[in-house]
Formats: sequence, C-alpha cells, structure tokens
Amino acid sequence: MRLRTTATAMALALMAMQAPAWADMEAAKAFLDAEIGDLSSLSRAEQEAEMQWFIDAAKPYAGMEIKVVSETITTHEYESKVLAPAFTAITGIKVTHDLIGEGDVVEKLQTQMQSGENIYDAYINDSDLIGTHWRYQQAYNLTDWMANEGKAVTNPNLDINDFIGIKFTTGPDGKIYQLPDQQFANLYWFRYDWFTDPKTMEDFKAKYGYDLGVPLNWSAYEDIAEFFTGRDMSYIGGPATGVYGNMDYGKKDPSLGWRYTDAWMSMAGMGDIGEPNGLPVDEWGIRVDENSRPVGSCVARGGATNDAAAVYAVTKAIEWLQKYSPPEAQGMTFGEAGPVPAQGSIAQQMFWYTAFTADMVKPGLPVMNEDGTPKWRMAPSPHGVYWKEGMKVGYQDAGSWTLLKSTPVDRAQAAWLYAQFVTSKTVDVKKSHVGLTFIRESTIQHQSFTDRAPQLGGLIEFYRSPDRVRWSPTGTNVPDYPKLAQLWWQNIGDAMSGAKTPQEALDALCAEQEKVLERLERSGVQGDIGPKLNEPQDPQVWLDAPGAPVAKLENEDEEPKTISYDELIKSWQ
Repeated sequence: MRLRTTATAMALALMAMQAPAWADMEAAKAFLDAEIGDLSSLSRAEQEAEMQWFIDAAKPYAGMEIKVVSETITTHEYESKVLAPAFTAITGIKVTHDLIGEGDVVEKLQTQMQSGENIYDAYINDSDLIGTHWRYQQAYNLTDWMANEGKAVTNPNLDINDFIGIKFTTGPDGKIYQLPDQQFANLYWFRYDWFTDPKTMEDFKAKYGYDLGVPLNWSAYEDIAEFFTGRDMSYIGGPATGVYGNMDYGKKDPSLGWRYTDAWMSMAGMGDIGEPNGLPVDEWGIRVDENSRPVGSCVARGGATNDAAAVYAVTKAIEWLQKYSPPEAQGMTFGEAGPVPAQGSIAQQMFWYTAFTADMVKPGLPVMNEDGTPKWRMAPSPHGVYWKEGMKVGYQDAGSWTLLKSTPVDRAQAAWLYAQFVTSKTVDVKKSHVGLTFIRESTIQHQSFTDRAPQLGGLIEFYRSPDRVRWSPTGTNVPDYPKLAQLWWQNIGDAMSGAKTPQEALDALCAEQEKVLERLERSGVQGDIGPKLNEPQDPQVWLDAPGAPVAKLENEDEEPKTISYDELIKSWQ
C-alpha cells in the first residue's frame, strides 16, 4: 500500500504542477485508478459523480493558492503528500497542506484569533476547542455556513450523519463548528501473547491470588505492572532483561498537559457522573452552572482540579512512571514515548492512543507474528478508585476542520472544498487504511475492514461496538482551550520533577485556571456564556455536597479485578 501511495503521490504532483489544465475528469479517473480502486464506500460510478461535483464547484477558484495546516500524524501525512496533490490536479486549486506539531497548530490558531491576520485558510485542530469556538464565535459555525456562504461549495454527498464524531463538534446551541477529519481513542494496550501464556498466568496467580487478564481497576493494573517489571520473558521468546510493566512519559513539555486533560483525571474518578464529559464538573475539574457558564476550578469554588481524586490521579501516574517504566521515559515527550511499546519490552500501557496502531502493525516488529497478526491487543482502560458508573471512561481525539471568520470568504470556500475532499466517501476508506483514524460509519462497516480486523488488535471491534461513543474529547466546560491547556503541562511538570507535591501542583493549577476565568469574566468577551465565578467558600461545604469535588478516601486501594480479553471482546460484538 505504501509503495503504491508513494508512486501515486509523484504522479499526482506532476499533474498538479500542470493544473488547471488537468482540472477535469481525466485527472480524477487517473487518481481513482491509481489510488482508490475498490477501497471506497462508493461504487466507481458514484466516485466519478462525486469527483465531477468537485470539478464543477471548484471552477470559480481555479488557480487560487490556499494554505491549510494540521498536526503531524500518519493520516495527515497522507493528506499532505497524496490527497492535496490529487485535489490540485482535479480542481485546479493549489493546496499547501503544512504539517507541524500539535502545540504549534493551537498557537497559530490562537494568534489568528487574536490578531485577525489570516495565517491559514483552514485548520485541522482538535474538537477539544469546541468550548472556545462556541464562546468566542470567531470560527464559522458550519451549520449556518453550509446554508449560506458555503452553500454552493457544500458537497450534496457530504452526509453529516455518517460522521461518528459530529456530536463532539456540536456546541450547546446545536450548531456544528468543526468537521471531523480523523479520530482516535485512548485505550489500554497489552501483550496478549504474554497474558495468555500458561506459565505466565500460573506464576501471576500464585503471587497475587487472582487471574491475569485485562485489568478493570487501577489496583489490578498496578499488580500487573509490578509483576512484569524486571521479569525474564525469554521462555516465550521475549527479552530476558529490560522488561517493564508500564509505559508513559514525563518531560515538561506541552504534550505532558494532554496526558492529563485527555481524561486521565476522569479515568481516576475526578469529576461528575454524566457522559460525555461529566456535569456540572468535567474532566478538567471545571464546574459550570445551569447556563454552561464556568464558575470554578478549585474545590473552594466547587471545582475539582485539586480534589482528592485529582491528587490520586497524578500521584499514581508519577509512581508508576518511576517504578515500572523504562528510566528514560521520565524525560520523554508524547511523540518519543509512542513507539516504545512496539520495541517488544513493554507488557502493558494504560494510556495508549489508537493513532499509534498504524506504526504497531508493521511487519518484522517484535510485537508482530509472522502471519501478520499482532502479539498485542487493545481494550478499555481500567478505572481508578474514585470512579463511579456513569462517569467518563476515556478520551477520544477528533481532529477537525475549522474555518475562521478572519479568513476571506473566497479562500474559506476553496479550503472548505479541500476539507470535504479529504473526508469524502470517495477517499475515506483508503485514507482510513493508511492512518487507521476513523471518522465515518460507512468506512468502519466496509468489508475491507472486516477482512483486516484480525491484523489490528481489536481496533475494528472497538469502533464497531456500542461502547465507542462513550470515549469523548474535551467538552464545552473549557472556555479557552489554548490559554488553559498551557497551564497544565507547566504545573504537572512541577509535580513530575519533584519540585512540588501533586497537591501543591494541583493547587497552583486550579488557582491559575481561575485567574484566566476571572480575566475572561472581567473582559466580557464571551458574553453571557463566559465565566461567572462562584465566591470562594470553606472547601468542606463543597466536599459535603453530592458529586464532585470529593474528599480523600481512607483507603485508596481496592480489590483488584481483571477480565479475560476474549470474554471482554464478546461484549463488544
């Protein structure tokens, strides 16, 4: 697939250089022949009809040069190197699709929002910014855009209801603010071959008194981490030394913030019951009132960012990083830590993104069998001791197309065409085979993924399960993602380094979050949906009230529980 894709990219790049002369069905057919084939949810006739619509809709913009940006993951590399040249060849609109770090994407977006300068004509940024876009109203709400300025350039075959993450990009006003481009979940990853080996299972049960399996709670995860760390796995072809029971990262870097805002706190049990994000207190510990206005982050104002569950969450992460992970993990970022489990020495990882699947299934890796099936599997992450049924279970990233009002309308229209092209039914199945970041129900159900499922370690079973919808991005409680997100990595970094205790770091974090909320309230820029802070009270008042925030439990160790993976998978089917 990769060689064919590279050859296609070169051919399309040559075509694109000749655009708009190539901007016709001849270029589209060449693209469909060389790149798509049967990997589409549309028939060939339907594909050609969709391409003809793009050709016709793009005519007013032929020769225009536009710039869009996204973070650097496999899916977006494919868009930039293959789909952008194809779009240019087919439509005559010249697209530069830049790939930069996720933190840089947010920074560019923030700069454009603050300055009004048109840096990019469209952004793929996480739907974690939905609360920002809804409150600031600087991004087009796509519901109105598609009915007005974007009507002539909105694909009649877009099929919004086919997008599995559209609720994540919809504001409390019922308007869609972003169009999903890629999605991936944060799940539990483990060495299925090790966990099902008879000697390993026997040794584990002899030591801990219960069956080795997928951990359902953090107590079991911790036992399994301890069991595998330093274990000689050579008796089943694993390493004799250097085996670890946990993988994580701890460098003071923007990605350390995502490590926690991406639902680690709610997995521990911080926040309120209520899906997708906990209401009134979400997985950032931010409380909102009945009008969705943020009213506090610290316990004294009814928030939970520094409550006992939050402290437990950070404490456990640091403890496991130090005791059960490779020593170098403490100095790694998200991107550096991601490939490590594929090297064959990690037994399990609780905080693992399915975006790494594409790089985990390459032939020849220590975690792959010779027949092309993986030695590993993915499953739901276990819950912490403060977690209750009905709370958020995990995070799902939804990188989504965003059009800012500071972009000239004609440029936004041309960019909207490109956004729809790279998410179209014509190309989405093939794109999903390359990046494995699903956005469309029609793609997930495609026969080619039924055929490929045994090679993907549970990914297809997860995305076809009713459970899928319970993993969700940051919700609308967060009123300014760029400003608040940067506070997390700086403060959590102090706890990681030992400069502060977890409690001290979280006290500082919630206080700094409230300073931002106060500034937004005073400025009035978000109107009657912006923050309106509660007056501080004795924290005990809030701790005695139902729901979040919560007081420290006398015993934070619960009875360990595991489940057989094969039994778990049945519940997904």
